[in-house]
Amino acid sequence: MATLKENYEKNIRAQLKEKFNLDNVMEIPHVKKVVLNMGLGEAVQNPKIVEKAVNELTLIAGQKAVVTRAKKSIATFKLREGMPIGARVTLRRERMYDFLTKLMNIALPRVRDFRGVSPKGFDGNGNYSMGINEHLIFPEIDYDKIDKVRGLNITIVTSAKNDEQGRELLALMGMPFKKR
Repeated sequence: MATLKENYEKNIRAQLKEKFNLDNVMEIPHVKKVVLNMGLGEAVQNPKIVEKAVNELTLIAGQKAVVTRAKKSIATFKLREGMPIGARVTLRRERMYDFLTKLMNIALPRVRDFRGVSPKGFDGNGNYSMGINEHLIFPEIDYDKIDKVRGLNITIVTSAKNDEQGRELLALMGMPFKKR
């Protein structure tokens, strides 16, 4: 079975070039990076939560996650500047394609009552963001070993010029968008 990257290079690029009538091969949309982010509001009271979240995000991504810290203090949230409040990992190249394959073929079909991802998650520049309510859908997470179900945000950054190009790129790669 061909990998997602091989499929992109052999088939998807040609389809995108033809559909959008692009002359220059550098104009053909491609995925630049995938960013996984886990916000942990409860980490203000219990800083040990961050360590567990980093470990789980590292398992999901296959690459070490980093701790994100508060940029400024917010008194109403009892938050001080520099406190750990989340975890993030940025995937590029091979790991990015491996993660996208796992997301589209294994994780998303495991979501309860899954009918496709929302096609409205584009930002106007061809980048796509989606939220996942339960990180349990990833096969690396052992259900018995987690203390709390957490959500995470996934942002797929593309080189597309607009949402139409980004949507077409992801649809050809196999992203299961909801039918309108």
